[in-house]
Amino acid sequence: MTTAVDRSARTASLITPLIAGRPGGGTATATPAAPPHASDPHTLVLRERALTARRAVIDMAATPTGCHLGGSLSVTDILIAALDRTADDPDSEVVLSKGHAAAGLYAALHATGILTADPVPHYGAASHHFTGHPGPSVEGVRFPTGSLGHGAPYALGWALSRRLSGRLGLGIAVLGDGELQEGLVWETFQVAAAQRVSNLVVVVDRNGGQNDGMVADISPQPQLAARFEAFGFEVAEVDGHDVGALRALLDPDRADADRPLAVVADTVKGKGLRPVEGKAASHYVTIDAARAAAWKRIVR
Repeated sequence: MTTAVDRSARTASLITPLIAGRPGGGTATATPAAPPHASDPHTLVLRERALTARRAVIDMAATPTGCHLGGSLSVTDILIAALDRTADDPDSEVVLSKGHAAAGLYAALHATGILTADPVPHYGAASHHFTGHPGPSVEGVRFPTGSLGHGAPYALGWALSRRLSGRLGLGIAVLGDGELQEGLVWETFQVAAAQRVSNLVVVVDRNGGQNDGMVADISPQPQLAARFEAFGFEVAEVDGHDVGALRALLDPDRADADRPLAVVADTVKGKGLRPVEGKAASHYVTIDAARAAAWKRIVR
């Protein structure tokens, strides 16, 4: 991972004026370094964190309120990789725009060591901060999200503020593919590309599902990578459960880039839990303690 010292040494290259208008013609595809090998020690650490987080999400589904299980499990590996990137970099920020996956965020924050309190005993309970959508009262969360589409402009604002203050740092927005039906996200992407906010990284958790069913049946998104390219983004498509590949895309400080990056991460709704994988019914789940115990034994 790029160290804070490395990033500081490259600050000068990030101080560029805003550029009016859309970037020049053509498209760009991100070409990250080869992902760390599966046996890389730190990749193995991140995989263990992801497994710990998935077990915590299952426990939160066993609380009286239940939780958005499928989308929390699909985004787990993305959050683990992103939070690992930003944990020791105060100038970088992860914004979970698909805020209904709050259980996944709390679990990932706790597994990473950013969130000191265990969210499981208090998830969804009255008078506690671990609500069904995250807010800044939770340690490690800066922006409130839940109303879909709003996390993208938060992340853009963060990234732009870092650049205008002459500091290195990424704004990483994690969105769901169903969330891309919101017009606000595309307005945000247009501004990001027009102003060449190269330290904005948009990660799409493309699990194919949404509240009312499957994205392909409700509002299909053919050629999603090409859409981002048309907006002026660099684009990378990746296995959203390969933490090594995600690390390779998220680790660079992007000081030498000239446009924002979109990472289209192919994921599986309910990933790691075979009984619910790929099922639209996993969107929101409430289970009992016995089922939670059984599922925690088989989750991967």
